[in-house]
Amino acid sequence: MDEVARIGVSIERALLAKLDQFVAAHQYQSRSQAIRDLVRRALVEEQWEAGEEAVATVVLLFDHHSRDISERLREAQHDAEAQILSNLHHHLSHDRCLELILMRGTREEIIATANSLRGTRGVLHSGLIVSSLGEGLP
Repeated sequence: MDEVARIGVSIERALLAKLDQFVAAHQYQSRSQAIRDLVRRALVEEQWEAGEEAVATVVLLFDHHSRDISERLREAQHDAEAQILSNLHHHLSHDRCLELILMRGTREEIIATANSLRGTRGVLHSGLIVSSLGEGLP
């Protein structure tokens, strides 16, 4: 870790109480740790909005019995605008499957690929988790 600089922050008591609740709920060791994480999160969001290259995970929950869904998801991955790095397929039950797809690309590529996957007939739920490549983040 780089040399630590100590700063003072003025904050309303009500907001401080919310910060303390946030620290406890997310099991941070200190307010400082939570604030550093929140600042990094804001910087990652800024990089994402600026269109810098990013990594992302698409989470898909789907009905295993939906006609040709595995083939359609595979085709969507082959046609992906973002680079597919890896995927994980897990059988949750006889009827439900979970697929995690890791990709890398620009904001536009990732969104286009995620939309293509989530729009596949038989997908019951989807989510997108994004992070920058960490370039420039201390």
